[in-house]
Amino acid sequence: MARGYWIAFYRSVSDPDALAAYAKLAGPAIAAAGGRFLARGNAAKAYEAGVAQRVVVIEFDSVEKAMAAHDSQAYQAALKVFGKAAERDLRIVEGLA
Repeated sequence: MARGYWIAFYRSVSDPDALAAYAKLAGPAIAAAGGRFLARGNAAKAYEAGVAQRVVVIEFDSVEKAMAAHDSQAYQAALKVFGKAAERDLRIVEGLA
């Protein structure tokens, strides 16, 4: 079974305090769902479109577990705190077998 990955790109952050509050809730919710943070921070180098934005990569045992983590009650509570703290794009992708 292929692993599942959350990949989040933060285009801009408008409320750092709300983002920090979200992280305090989201981290444990993701870990409880089996998520493992593989990368988190600003891009070391940006090519092509040239946007050196914050990126987060989280690994799960499967795409189904990644989706279940996102839809969990604990993560949904974190999203309420997130609100409009940042403009981001979150995708779930299947890893290569």
